[in-house]
Amino acid sequence: MNGGEIIARVLKNQGVKYLFTLCGGHISPIFVGAENLGIKVIDTRNEATAVFAADGIGRLTGIPGVVAVTAGPGLTNTVTAIKNAQMAQSPLILLGGAAATMLKGRGALQDIDQLSIMKPIVKWAVSIKKVKEIGPKMEKAFQVAQAGVPGPVFIECPIDTLYPEKMVKEWYGAKSSKSSKSIKDKVIQWYIQRHAKKLFKDSDKTVFNLNPPQPTYPKNKTADLDKAMNLIKKAKRPLMILGSGAMLQPIKSNRLLASLDNLGIPLYLSGTGRGLLGRNGRLHIRHKRKEAIKEADLIILAGVPNDFRLDFGNHIGGRKFISINRSKTDLFLNKKPSLPIHADPCDFIIELASKTHVNPQDWLEQLRKRDEKRDVEIKMQSKENTEGLNPIQLLSELETLLDDNTVLVADGGDFVATASYVLKARQPLSWLDPGAYGTLGVGAGFAIAAALVYPDRPVWILYGDGSAGYSLMEFDTFQRHGLGITALIGNDACWTQIARDQIEFLGSDCAVMLETSDYDKIPYAFGAEGERVESMDEFVKSVQKAKESNRQEKSFLINAVIGKTDFRKGSISV
Repeated sequence: MNGGEIIARVLKNQGVKYLFTLCGGHISPIFVGAENLGIKVIDTRNEATAVFAADGIGRLTGIPGVVAVTAGPGLTNTVTAIKNAQMAQSPLILLGGAAATMLKGRGALQDIDQLSIMKPIVKWAVSIKKVKEIGPKMEKAFQVAQAGVPGPVFIECPIDTLYPEKMVKEWYGAKSSKSSKSIKDKVIQWYIQRHAKKLFKDSDKTVFNLNPPQPTYPKNKTADLDKAMNLIKKAKRPLMILGSGAMLQPIKSNRLLASLDNLGIPLYLSGTGRGLLGRNGRLHIRHKRKEAIKEADLIILAGVPNDFRLDFGNHIGGRKFISINRSKTDLFLNKKPSLPIHADPCDFIIELASKTHVNPQDWLEQLRKRDEKRDVEIKMQSKENTEGLNPIQLLSELETLLDDNTVLVADGGDFVATASYVLKARQPLSWLDPGAYGTLGVGAGFAIAAALVYPDRPVWILYGDGSAGYSLMEFDTFQRHGLGITALIGNDACWTQIARDQIEFLGSDCAVMLETSDYDKIPYAFGAEGERVESMDEFVKSVQKAKESNRQEKSFLINAVIGKTDFRKGSISV
């Protein structure tokens, strides 16, 4: 086997079903080897999209997503997406091509110090120096990516470690030293022969681990469980905030759902946690989180750090709070918990719910009444007149039209943030957003992942007209791979989340204005379809057309011309 085939064999043994890539001569043996073993190869139009897709696979399945990119610019194009995966705690394997081992540092095409770039943003970065190292290092990469706090791993794969030995030696120009005329030629040939021999030594003796070990992560102590139970029993107004850090074991999501229902504590959901309790879960509170925190007498952070989303712990203030997190850094970030529990939040909640149950009915009713009041306010705001479609009205109508098994992908600023108040995630693992890094451009990659993992479920991308610019070219990818995905663009011809504050504070709309462009024409270039809508009747009909297109494995884009509202006035955009 050549090096690419060895990599493919490890991927197969690890349960990998998809390999994402943008082709390059450095890495061709990897994706060709993967295809030959039945791994579906998805080639995208941008390396960042390939990484976002792999990130999405990791979030939805728990199995590391895998992406292969070529050397130099192919690798550096992934940096933002890899950092996003790191901050979102997504297990991911990045395979990067590189110059031949013999030519490193000598000015070969696309030869740069790749390890120095990647080390700060991955859990482990390593370069292959001999073909026999590929199997063991690949297997270690899967262990590292999943252990403890999941995250991305980078393996640099020099081109001469991937191609067949005979071909590599021909590239080197290796020939018998007897044919060399000068001492210099003989020395060069001796060096080449020696290097090639070391490079391929024992490459045919690779032994594969057919039973990869289960990932390891911190477990809670019995004493932690007892202390948490005592605090919960004494609380009259307990409140849980559950985030992506509690969803690192997707396979247990249904058990987690049942456990939360049995535990009985009202809760807010964020990140990948959205949708965990279904569309109308009895314990799920959606609005006025800051006010609820102030009124609670015990707060439980399940996989949620005290970062900017909780005002660096200031929302909690001096209140008692329990924090459960795999990450020690996140566990103590900005504020020391009353009870810190270094463990997997999902496992802890499942065990906790098996031993205790609360029923703070009055408290739950208080929170739900406030939710209902806020929903009424939102409904009233949806009736306000705007120059284009009222985005709140548009999204409220969409909420009634989406199927109950829809997966929502959030990629944008103001329009998408508004959607998070109006649209309800339908099921566990049915909402994907970038996470704490706030990266734009995730839409197409996340949607590709969702469409692959859930081939029978509708997948919708919610785009702002600004963020759409990062990945609309991937409609080509959707079509080539038969993925029926719908994109909804909230088109207000503006980077509104930035513009709102900039215009008010600085009195200028410099660099924040766009055009009401015909984005709906782009899909037609790739055999997909789209429509521009400027009325609610047009929108409703367009949604039905999108559903029909998706059933035919054809993607669809709805370009909704919307107006501006003050719905999110005062929201922090920096």
